[in-house]
Amino acid sequence: MITAQVTDKKISATALTELVKLDEAGAIATFSGDVRNNDKNKAVISLNYEIHPTAQAVIEKITNEVASKYEVKAVAVAHRYGLIPIGESAFVVAVSSAHRGPAFECCQELVERVKAELPIWKYQKFADGSTEWVNSA
Repeated sequence: MITAQVTDKKISATALTELVKLDEAGAIATFSGDVRNNDKNKAVISLNYEIHPTAQAVIEKITNEVASKYEVKAVAVAHRYGLIPIGESAFVVAVSSAHRGPAFECCQELVERVKAELPIWKYQKFADGSTEWVNSA
Protein backbone atom coordinates (compact mmCIF):
# COMPACT_ATOMS: atom_id res chain seq x y z
CA MET A 1 0.00 0.00 0.00
CA ILE A 2 1.34 3.40 -0.97
CA THR A 3 -0.26 6.69 0.06
CA ALA A 4 1.10 10.11 -0.88
CA GLN A 5 -0.61 13.45 -0.51
CA VAL A 6 -0.26 17.18 -0.25
CA THR A 7 -3.02 18.53 1.95
CA ASP A 8 -4.16 21.61 3.80
CA LYS A 9 -5.45 19.40 6.62
CA LYS A 10 -3.59 18.60 9.85
CA ILE A 11 -1.19 15.62 9.54
CA SER A 12 0.57 13.52 12.17
CA ALA A 13 3.12 10.76 12.48
CA THR A 14 0.63 8.81 14.59
CA ALA A 15 -2.01 8.84 11.84
CA LEU A 16 0.45 7.84 9.09
CA THR A 17 1.96 5.11 11.28
CA GLU A 18 -1.50 3.59 11.64
CA LEU A 19 -1.85 3.54 7.85
CA VAL A 20 1.33 1.44 7.41
CA LYS A 21 0.95 -0.81 10.45
CA LEU A 22 0.52 -4.39 9.20
CA ASP A 23 0.78 -7.77 10.90
CA GLU A 24 3.49 -8.87 8.45
CA ALA A 25 5.61 -5.78 9.14
CA GLY A 26 8.03 -6.00 12.04
CA ALA A 27 9.43 -2.51 11.57
CA ILE A 28 8.01 0.96 11.10
CA ALA A 29 10.26 3.96 10.51
CA THR A 30 8.82 7.46 10.72
CA PHE A 31 9.91 11.03 10.18
CA SER A 32 8.00 14.09 11.30
CA GLY A 33 9.09 17.55 10.22
CA ASP A 34 7.40 19.93 12.62
CA VAL A 35 7.11 23.71 12.51
CA ARG A 36 9.52 25.22 15.02
CA ASN A 37 9.45 28.64 16.65
CA ASN A 38 12.91 29.68 15.42
CA ASP A 39 15.13 29.68 12.36
CA LYS A 40 18.61 31.16 11.89
CA ASN A 41 18.60 32.56 15.45
CA LYS A 42 15.34 34.44 14.84
CA ALA A 43 11.94 33.87 16.42
CA VAL A 44 9.39 32.56 13.91
CA ILE A 45 5.83 33.79 14.45
CA SER A 46 4.16 32.18 11.43
CA LEU A 47 4.89 29.76 8.61
CA ASN A 48 2.96 29.29 5.39
CA TYR A 49 3.64 26.75 2.63
CA GLU A 50 2.63 27.47 -0.98
CA ILE A 51 2.43 24.63 -3.51
CA HIS A 52 2.61 24.37 -7.28
CA PRO A 53 -0.43 22.76 -8.97
CA THR A 54 1.74 19.73 -9.88
CA ALA A 55 2.69 19.03 -6.24
CA GLN A 56 0.28 16.10 -5.80
CA ALA A 57 1.53 14.35 -8.94
CA VAL A 58 5.15 14.97 -7.95
CA ILE A 59 4.78 13.58 -4.42
CA GLU A 60 3.05 10.47 -5.83
CA LYS A 61 5.82 9.96 -8.40
CA ILE A 62 8.59 10.32 -5.82
CA THR A 63 6.86 8.01 -3.35
CA ASN A 64 6.25 5.29 -5.92
CA GLU A 65 9.80 5.48 -7.30
CA VAL A 66 11.44 5.27 -3.90
CA ALA A 67 9.12 2.60 -2.49
CA SER A 68 9.77 0.36 -5.50
CA LYS A 69 13.49 0.26 -4.66
CA TYR A 70 13.05 -1.32 -1.22
CA GLU A 71 11.41 -4.39 0.27
CA VAL A 72 8.71 -2.47 2.09
CA LYS A 73 5.16 -3.43 3.01
CA ALA A 74 3.53 0.01 3.09
CA VAL A 75 4.44 3.67 2.70
CA ALA A 76 2.58 6.85 3.66
CA VAL A 77 3.84 10.35 2.88
CA ALA A 78 2.08 13.65 3.54
CA HIS A 79 3.16 17.26 3.14
CA ARG A 80 0.93 20.00 4.44
CA TYR A 81 0.46 23.41 2.85
CA GLY A 82 -1.14 26.65 3.97
CA LEU A 83 -0.68 28.32 7.33
CA ILE A 84 0.71 25.78 9.81
CA PRO A 85 0.86 26.61 13.53
CA ILE A 86 4.09 26.30 15.49
CA GLY A 87 4.46 22.74 16.82
CA GLU A 88 2.31 21.04 14.17
CA SER A 89 3.67 18.67 11.53
CA ALA A 90 4.39 19.99 8.04
CA PHE A 91 5.89 16.82 6.52
CA VAL A 92 5.49 13.20 7.64
CA VAL A 93 6.78 9.89 6.28
CA ALA A 94 5.96 6.41 7.61
CA VAL A 95 7.34 3.17 6.15
CA SER A 96 6.76 -0.42 7.23
CA SER A 97 8.79 -3.48 6.30
CA ALA A 98 9.55 -6.92 7.62
CA HIS A 99 12.90 -5.69 9.01
CA ARG A 100 14.28 -2.31 10.10
CA GLY A 101 16.90 -1.82 7.38
CA PRO A 102 14.58 -1.30 4.41
CA ALA A 103 12.20 0.81 6.51
CA PHE A 104 14.98 3.18 7.64
CA GLU A 105 16.55 3.42 4.18
CA CYS A 106 13.28 4.01 2.37
CA CYS A 107 12.16 6.59 4.93
CA GLN A 108 15.41 8.53 4.67
CA GLU A 109 15.41 8.55 0.86
CA LEU A 110 11.78 9.68 0.79
CA VAL A 111 12.57 12.59 3.11
CA GLU A 112 15.56 13.67 1.03
CA ARG A 113 13.79 13.35 -2.33
CA VAL A 114 10.61 15.13 -1.23
CA LYS A 115 12.62 17.97 0.33
CA ALA A 116 14.67 18.32 -2.87
CA GLU A 117 12.00 17.83 -5.54
CA LEU A 118 8.53 18.74 -4.29
CA PRO A 119 7.44 22.12 -5.71
CA ILE A 120 6.60 23.75 -2.38
CA TRP A 121 7.82 27.00 -0.88
CA LYS A 122 7.97 28.13 2.72
CA TYR A 123 7.18 31.71 3.75
CA GLN A 124 8.23 32.62 7.27
CA LYS A 125 7.42 35.70 9.33
CA PHE A 126 9.78 36.60 12.16
CA ALA A 127 9.17 38.42 15.43
CA ASP A 128 11.51 41.24 14.30
CA GLY A 129 9.13 42.04 11.40
CA SER A 130 11.27 40.48 8.67
CA THR A 131 10.08 37.74 6.32
CA GLU A 132 11.73 35.05 4.22
CA TRP A 133 10.86 32.75 1.34
CA VAL A 134 12.67 29.39 1.55
CA ASN A 135 13.32 27.16 -1.51
CA SER A 136 11.98 29.83 -3.84
CA ALA A 137 15.06 30.28 -6.01
